[in-house]
Amino acid sequence: MRTIRRSPSSRLYRLAAWVLVAALAAPPSLLAQLGPEAPPADPVPANPPDPDQAPGSPGEATSPGQPGGKQAKPDLFSQSVKAAQEAVEEYGAYDNPKELERVNRIAFQLLAKADFDRYPFSFGMVDMPVPNAFALPGGQIFVTRGLLDLEPDDDMLANVLGHEITHVTHEHYLKMKKKATLMSILGNALMLGVIVGAGRSREYPNPGHDPLDTRDNSGDILQGAAAASVVVSELLLRSYSRENEDDADDEGQRLAAAAGYDPAGAQKFWALLNSRAPQAKEYGYLQTHPFAEDRAKYATVRAAELKIQERGVADALRQKTQGQLMTWIDKNRPKGPELGFVKAASLATWPKGPVAESLRLEKLHVQRDDTLAKPLLARDFGTVLKSYRAQREQVVGLTPESPLLAKLDAEITDLETKSRDAYPKAVETLEGGIYETSFLEAFLANYPDSPRVPEVALSLGNAYARLGNQTQAVAQYLRASEAGPESPAGIKAHAGLRNLAPNLEMLAALQDLVDREKEPEMRKQAEERLAAQAKVYDDLANGAEYIHRYPEGIHVAVVMERLNKLADDLYGEVVLYQGVGETVKALDRIQRILTHAPLSPAAAKLRDHAVVANERAG
Repeated sequence: MRTIRRSPSSRLYRLAAWVLVAALAAPPSLLAQLGPEAPPADPVPANPPDPDQAPGSPGEATSPGQPGGKQAKPDLFSQSVKAAQEAVEEYGAYDNPKELERVNRIAFQLLAKADFDRYPFSFGMVDMPVPNAFALPGGQIFVTRGLLDLEPDDDMLANVLGHEITHVTHEHYLKMKKKATLMSILGNALMLGVIVGAGRSREYPNPGHDPLDTRDNSGDILQGAAAASVVVSELLLRSYSRENEDDADDEGQRLAAAAGYDPAGAQKFWALLNSRAPQAKEYGYLQTHPFAEDRAKYATVRAAELKIQERGVADALRQKTQGQLMTWIDKNRPKGPELGFVKAASLATWPKGPVAESLRLEKLHVQRDDTLAKPLLARDFGTVLKSYRAQREQVVGLTPESPLLAKLDAEITDLETKSRDAYPKAVETLEGGIYETSFLEAFLANYPDSPRVPEVALSLGNAYARLGNQTQAVAQYLRASEAGPESPAGIKAHAGLRNLAPNLEMLAALQDLVDREKEPEMRKQAEERLAAQAKVYDDLANGAEYIHRYPEGIHVAVVMERLNKLADDLYGEVVLYQGVGETVKALDRIQRILTHAPLSPAAAKLRDHAVVANERAG
């Protein structure tokens, strides 16, 4: 599991002309110029199929029961892939193969009943702690770790996925001009930047105005990764209209029943949200899927009118979709992260057979070769071997007769041999006392059962403590203490914890100490300090890390409330700094809000004022 944090671009100064793409109140004429053309009132027959184009590939309509169907927009799928890849980069991929297979199994059973084949769908998971699910217009649908952590049963998950599928198949994004326009300019936004401003606000008045200053200070340019963060967050987190949500609920329950799942799972899911994640009323699913109380009532009524059909399989559709995704790769030649995203989607879509096994091996070889290219004592064999064993376990569960297993076993043996051969040199370096932090990290990953673990973890904890990284220092001191409680290193590590505990500020470090420390007095001290710090911490990153690691922790509601307050304070600073032309300071505050509090009201206000910047010639 991982979450990738964005960092602001250093290219902050650009002469820019503004092209409005994100104002809800924009004139229709302007939106018409910027957004995609409105869909025709009646279906438009597709052109005769190209014999060189794979059936069902993006751009060709082959809806079951509708020969030819409606011509798909040729660029939409590519734009949507770009947005999906940015979403995974922004929030991180949630690594849970069993849940990923469950999501895809259920989703494709539903999709088989949807009578829609204009784009190859894909279903993935992102490492967001808040419960949510969202869809991009080209058929990329995501479920968050936070939603899966609620442990919804298959009926609940089927209704959630049916709802998101319907947003795509009924093209709800076209009815939201803001989403449609953002899709149409996504590429320009990533290349040229996004101007983000706080807008005019009575709450935070401009501190002063110089009549001789002709600059427009109502926004500053975010570029590259930061621009992507704004656009993708707006695409994913902006809620649909009441009409669209009702439509998605209605059709989603119908799809669930048609695929053999109980449509009452919709109402059960609403109840689960309220019981397990009451804070979700302000964050997550209930924020991006509004009108919850009424929709839960309607879901109960609809469920009583739907008959659950016999449950089937959708293996053929999954294999066909994988073929469509691989054909799209061959024809469009994406590179870098976009290529990686589509390959990962192809593997998740159908994890069996030669295509899947080729994709597995390719990914493992990239990771292995990157590791072997590093200096010997910096090679993290442990992480690579973990990946190999995880893939092997999946193959055994899916196709135990696969010839890939023999190849994986041979490569695992080779990596284990290389790791063992490096151990004497690693011990020699350890005893020499001169090494870098990366050596200590690799040692613990490669040799977790070594008798030297307490000593290495202590050294690594000391290194993190010197760097001011409280969370990692506590984690390594605890590891040293647990691995060798009576050893000299374990005793020193416990002393290090005693020294840190009274002054710890990082909420995640305090929670780690509460959960793992065996000494009652220190644990009580950590509990009291955590309760106090949750109300007064002053760094957005601190609260965001706690929520990410402990989304159901007893202090999460207090931490979220404080996070909102800190984000709102920074929003006020954005207005002040923009008012006096302090671009760098304003951008710093903007980036901190969007990175660490993307679901806060302050972040929503910033996204409301996002515009694309176009470099002025010369």
